[in-house]
Amino acid sequence: MDPSNILLKFIALLMYLLPVLQACPQNCHCHGGDLHHVICDNVGLRRIPKVAEQTRLLNLQRNNFPMLPTNGFREMKNLVSLHLQHSHIKEISSGAFRGLKQLVYLYLSNNDISTIKMGAFDDLTELTYLYLDHNKISDLPKGLLSPLINLFILQLGNNKLRELRSGAFHGTKNLRWLYLSNNSISSIQPGTLEDVENLAIFHLDKNQLSTYPVSALSKLRVVEDLKLSNNPIKSIPDLAFQSFGRYMETLSLDNMGLEKFSDKAFIGTTALKNVHIEHNKISRLPRSFPFTRLETLSLSNNPWHCSCQLAPLRRWLGSTRTRPDAVCASPPQTRGQQIRDTAALRGCKLPSKRSKKGNRH
Repeated sequence: MDPSNILLKFIALLMYLLPVLQACPQNCHCHGGDLHHVICDNVGLRRIPKVAEQTRLLNLQRNNFPMLPTNGFREMKNLVSLHLQHSHIKEISSGAFRGLKQLVYLYLSNNDISTIKMGAFDDLTELTYLYLDHNKISDLPKGLLSPLINLFILQLGNNKLRELRSGAFHGTKNLRWLYLSNNSISSIQPGTLEDVENLAIFHLDKNQLSTYPVSALSKLRVVEDLKLSNNPIKSIPDLAFQSFGRYMETLSLDNMGLEKFSDKAFIGTTALKNVHIEHNKISRLPRSFPFTRLETLSLSNNPWHCSCQLAPLRRWLGSTRTRPDAVCASPPQTRGQQIRDTAALRGCKLPSKRSKKGNRH
């Protein structure tokens, strides 16, 4: 091949690559191709850098951005994934993510965010995954999340939320996984969950709920995994899970100081596979408790009263391979005996199944 042709091709290639090479911010690493990645992890940045318009992934974690300004990312129109974890962020301005109409992933975990201005999430109509855990967020005002019409996962664990108010999730009708673990939530207003009736995973553990929020949760339709562990709830009322009972497979109610289930608490609950009720003050299970599809049941550290009322539990314990720990606390002659082994339950008759009507749904 003619050397002059090779030189011309090399110059043409350089001319093609030059804009990409120039666009890489100082101290960052950039990778070309169809999926253009800019990695600026822990490089001492204090301002949002300028990047090439074709950038798809921008990793800015472990830098220092106390405030995300309005229009800070406006020119990054093709961005799909934005990483801002561990960046000392305290405030997100209105319009901070304006222009990011292709963004799918937004990571804001492990910051100091306490202020999110209304309009902060404008333009994020394609956002599907939003991680805001480990911050200092104390409120979700109505309309804040409204632009997020395609949101699927919202992680808000480890924040300072005290109350969930009506309209908090307005507009996020596609939300399926909602994590609110380890906040200070003591109340959920009745209409709060109307906009997210299709939640499949709902984690509310490690909060301050003192009563089961039956009115709010009755708006949910297809919850598969409900976690209320470590809330100071003393009792579970009738029909607590009825609205989503055909779908719920996992229920976590451990470490609550829970004292009792109402007799009809589990009416309409037909799909349960995994139940966690250990470390409570429960002495009996209600007649409506669904053993039919149960695979795992954590029972330890409860003061079980070993009377014939526990006959269905004893039968299930005899049929499972997992051999969970379940010890009698009363009457005195049974104390310390495993429920599956105690002689106190051997002569018990199992209840009849006449009351199937109430379980139809």
